[in-house]
Amino acid sequence: MEQTVVAESQGEFFLGYGACALASCIWGTGFFFGKIALTQMGVAHMVFYRFLFACVVLAPLLLRNPAHLSGAEWRVLLLASFFGVPVQFLVQFYGLSLTTVSHAALMVGTMPVLLAVAASLFAHERLDAVGWIALFSSTAGVSLIVLGGTPASSGLRGPSVMGDLLVVFSLAISLGWILLNQRLMRRHPPVVVTTYGLLSGAAMLAVVVLATQGVPPIHGVSGRVWLALAASGILCTSSTTLLWNWGMKRVPASRAGVFLNLEPAVGSILGVQLLGDRLGHWAWLGGGLIVAAALTLTTRGRTETAGILE
Repeated sequence: MEQTVVAESQGEFFLGYGACALASCIWGTGFFFGKIALTQMGVAHMVFYRFLFACVVLAPLLLRNPAHLSGAEWRVLLLASFFGVPVQFLVQFYGLSLTTVSHAALMVGTMPVLLAVAASLFAHERLDAVGWIALFSSTAGVSLIVLGGTPASSGLRGPSVMGDLLVVFSLAISLGWILLNQRLMRRHPPVVVTTYGLLSGAAMLAVVVLATQGVPPIHGVSGRVWLALAASGILCTSSTTLLWNWGMKRVPASRAGVFLNLEPAVGSILGVQLLGDRLGHWAWLGGGLIVAAALTLTTRGRTETAGILE
């Protein structure tokens, strides 16, 4: 009987890692879809439509997943949603508009280390020396992948300190969102925290965008851009957040963080294909570091399964 329970726990443990990995891979396509959408509209309107399409998918989940949150939990959820949706996304995409894709991806590659530090400080999660080495190796791998590509055009916007710092600032904001969601998911299903969090954040985003930027464009937007917006909302927002929160309920934030490096890795590969860059030997080495780090953390996590699922 005990062996069955342990097997089921280990199964959920690895499914949690798989959910986080898949979410990160899909998140990586957001740069590609966002680039297409930004050809015909500004940052704020692009983010607005992204969450509008996400709401179309998430809204029906309200009927089958009522929220039984206390007043204090509602305040935590709304605070997390405000910083996690309108503040984080508007700051991040504005920063991306001021710097290069390579620099922005490098900034995103620092997220796993930031997440591990935050989880150790605030969530009291332990990460041993091998775990830290894996996290830093994964981040180094992202750097190698991004630096392994050479821009095809010298006319691209160059990097800027302001843009880079804004991306880093948005990552710090997202840390609070992740950890607050993890706290709520100790008592509530991931689908409840995700659905009510994203929908409330999208409502706040709509108020901010409409008040500051006006009504987003409808006419004159090509079918290609609408498809990109729909994909960024349905795949890169609603689906990924559901997957990520489901996985985060089953694995520690410090260990799940390594899979966030798959996002800039996938994004940089798509950027290479889109911009005509070439991946060199350093980029392939970087991919190997990311895979090795992910395998190290997942295989060494077997002994921690029972403690995580308690």
